Amino acid sequence: MARRHWLASATLTGALALTVWSCGGDGSPSAPSDGGGGTPPVETTTVTITGAGVTPRSIVVNAGARINFINNDNRTHQPSSNPHPAHTDCPELNIGSLEAGQSRESGPAVGGRTCGYHDHLDDSNAALRGTVQER
Repeated sequence: MARRHWLASATLTGALALTVWSCGGDGSPSAPSDGGGGTPPVETTTVTITGAGVTPRSIVVNAGARINFINNDNRTHQPSSNPHPAHTDCPELNIGSLEAGQSRESGPAVGGRTCGYHDHLDDSNAALRGTVQER
């Protein structure tokens, strides 16, 4: 009887250790990090542009996903891949000008890289910069 109790206890302890290890230690799923100690990327395919900037600033998408950029600002924006002005790192993010109220999808994500983007029409505005982590 004591041996069965020990075996059940050891099995339960091993299962709990596996759960804690795979969930990041506090029982919650581990989120991907943005590498800079800031807010982790959000898993979505939508980026909203407002007068305050882009939201979310950092996203995660699967290979093949398209990102829908929505311009909820009252002025034109032009999401473009880094670096400025060449826009060559991730050309699928070069979607052209978005007038107020417009939205447009990017080309499909290639996968396996992280792409920075900015507003070509206001390239020095840090609030209009973001990253897309392509899995």
